[in-house]
Amino acid sequence: MAETTVATMAAEQLAVERAYVAMLYDRLDELRAEKSAELAAVQRSANAGNHQNRSERDAFASHYEDRLAQLNAVDHRLVFGRLDTRDGDRRYVGRIGLATQDHQRLMVDWRAREAAAFYQATAQNPMGIRRRRHLILEGRDVTALEDDVLDAQMLDEEGVLHGEGALLAALNQKRTGRMSDIVATIQAEQDRIIRAPLPGVRVVQGGPGTGKTAVALHRAAYLLYEHRERLRKAGVLIVGPSSSFMWYIERVLPALGETGVVMSSLSELFPGVTAVPERDPEAAQLKAGLDMADVIAKAVKDRQKVPDRDQVLRVESHRVTLTRRIVKRARDKARATGKPHNEARNTFVKIVLRELTEQLGDHLNSTSGNVMDRSYLAEDIRQSRDVRVALNLAWMPLSPQTLVSQLFGKRHYLESAAPHLGPAQVEALLRPLDAPFTVADVPLLDEAAELLGDLDAAGVRVRADAEREQRKATDNAERALQNMHQSLEDVGADGI
Repeated sequence: MAETTVATMAAEQLAVERAYVAMLYDRLDELRAEKSAELAAVQRSANAGNHQNRSERDAFASHYEDRLAQLNAVDHRLVFGRLDTRDGDRRYVGRIGLATQDHQRLMVDWRAREAAAFYQATAQNPMGIRRRRHLILEGRDVTALEDDVLDAQMLDEEGVLHGEGALLAALNQKRTGRMSDIVATIQAEQDRIIRAPLPGVRVVQGGPGTGKTAVALHRAAYLLYEHRERLRKAGVLIVGPSSSFMWYIERVLPALGETGVVMSSLSELFPGVTAVPERDPEAAQLKAGLDMADVIAKAVKDRQKVPDRDQVLRVESHRVTLTRRIVKRARDKARATGKPHNEARNTFVKIVLRELTEQLGDHLNSTSGNVMDRSYLAEDIRQSRDVRVALNLAWMPLSPQTLVSQLFGKRHYLESAAPHLGPAQVEALLRPLDAPFTVADVPLLDEAAELLGDLDAAGVRVRADAEREQRKATDNAERALQNMHQSLEDVGADGI
């Protein structure tokens, strides 16, 4: 008779939870339909309005897309817990927060402060909680319940259920080959790490299989929830050791309600580069040393050269002399700006061009005996091929890829930048110029990017655009001449 009563009670409790969970999924589907309709309406107005209208439309579209992605990612085990408080309140805990249209709360986000007791409350420190209920779902259906009673007075009450345990049930789940979240089974010690304050560096360590990666991912999701406005501006980057590892964990954060995190393996961390494994352990160890930051810095300075001797440069029918003194003074002033290599190059170029322009102007004034306005000389100096070559040889604009490739591809660059390395170590680092970048190169590329700055700041894009425009103008002129030639021939003239 007692067994029948317990079974009946369990069935009644299960029916209550199934009805509530079904209502939560209905609300989730309503929100999906609502956001899909709003997104479709925005997309239909794609070409309407002025620039401001289009900008606002794009912002709304991005917002709806992000919200829809979040709603689509949390379907699996949407809700997993319930808290019964001493004041009679009942809180359901799930992957995201849900509310009715009139803002009545239906479910608390697992990261919210009100949900912390689900992970931290104990019989000794109940945190105002009488009962913690675990809801075990398959698909959208509640299949089992289990209660943790934190108030001894509830032990004799009806409606208290015991089962195999949420943690054990999670451990017995079928494996899929990808990491699953642990949001329903976070332990108190793990929760303290996840909810730790933002400032400072947090190190999560432990033996294999202790949940380090899962805790770190849940911490990222928590920080994005608790400090969203701050982290949205800076962004969140999750870096893993390999592409297969990133594939293994890539579903965890979306399942926790976060879809705006950038994830990358070490091999793809530097933009535009897909690195290969470093096969030589000695080379990998050398590149991992802190002294390699000094090597990269020295490699950059080695590209800011003072020529061995003075150079005579042709500027149309005239000659100017680029002295070592001019180059050294320009280099020192450019370095003194404290700007990265490519940006400081502008200062270097301006000083050299000014010196050469003044030199040529003084020469012409002295030979002609007349002091004239010779402002046009600056452009003549700038357009001189000899001058452009000399400037590039003294201070070449560089990309991180070029710097690192040549550092390990040319012995004299490596020996100059790393004089502390022995012959055997130099040999271990040298490789063909066209060799692919390795994972061990990625931190060096990043350091080089910091010291070199934006390549376009050196005027590379400006020159490329000018050359492109010149080619376009030349092509147009040639076509115009061809058309005119054909027109003249058509009327019997000799053509052009």
